[in-house]
Amino acid sequence: MDPILAELSASLQTARSVEQLARPLLDMLGAVTGLESTYLTSIDPQADLLHVRYARNAGALRISEGLSMPWSDTLCKRALDAGSMAASDVGARWPDSDMARRFGIQTYVSAPVRGDDGLLLGTLCGASAGQHPIAPRTESILRLFASVIGNFLEREQLVAQLREANAKLMAFALTDPLTGLPNRRALYEELERLRGRALREGGSVLVGVVDLDGFKGINDTHGHQQGDVFLREVVRRLAMALRASDMVGRLGGDEFVLIGPGPALARGDAAPGHEAERGDAEEAARSLEDRAAAATVGRYLLGEVTLPYEGASVGVVALDPSGLSAEEAVRMADARMYEIKRARKGARTLH
Repeated sequence: MDPILAELSASLQTARSVEQLARPLLDMLGAVTGLESTYLTSIDPQADLLHVRYARNAGALRISEGLSMPWSDTLCKRALDAGSMAASDVGARWPDSDMARRFGIQTYVSAPVRGDDGLLLGTLCGASAGQHPIAPRTESILRLFASVIGNFLEREQLVAQLREANAKLMAFALTDPLTGLPNRRALYEELERLRGRALREGGSVLVGVVDLDGFKGINDTHGHQQGDVFLREVVRRLAMALRASDMVGRLGGDEFVLIGPGPALARGDAAPGHEAERGDAEEAARSLEDRAAAATVGRYLLGEVTLPYEGASVGVVALDPSGLSAEEAVRMADARMYEIKRARKGARTLH
């Protein structure tokens, strides 16, 4: 087998990335052509930029990795437009090239790197300051190398697209589409994480439920679109009232959940899985409860109407994490919220 093909075959078997393939190919291209610099570029035609991704330099002429230059002025584009892969008289052929003057290039070879659909992805190039004869088989080897790298580049792009798609799917699976908040699944996962942390550190877990009193009437009076506007504004105000370590998420409808780490429970504060009744943890729960409730009170602009809102019913409990499931924690916070809701209704009735 031809030594170049044998070396190419070995590189293909071991390469797991474009870089792992490109570097030995640039070495091989340098050996075949005798040129001082060989390099692989990527091209952004819309931004009119050519970017040098990987480079090999073995002489005075140095093409640096990370170098960017206007695509329209590159020797790569000039050679592509002229349908010429090689030139040993660059100065005479393209005397107006700033790139050639800047690097003192006299000999140049280039092949376009394309995807299966023909889209130009980059170029595979070689350059020298001196004049070098171009061997007859150089162009065929250059085309072969460019084709191989093109396949790897497409695979790299496909992997990046798949990762991005997976990230979007994961975000979709954990996010409420209307508010952008964590959904039930994400909340319960975070609650389990907080529970584990509290068990390790001897702390408590703060869990709250927020119920938007009168939300059905807002929807009925102003329409669902303005109801959605109201929900998103409530979310914004709640988020501003929370600590950086807290999380607010949406269970559905007009019901939201607050979770966060709490202080250590005072001795005798709570049996496993029960609400604390005294100490710093209980004070932290009342503080979060008051801040969240106060945050929802105010005037809301719904289209051309300004709605005065008396605030949501918020119940927060500080819980011992021992033997406590996420569902049980939310259920206990929900019970506390309904206590608050009944008390508020009673107060309104008296007035």
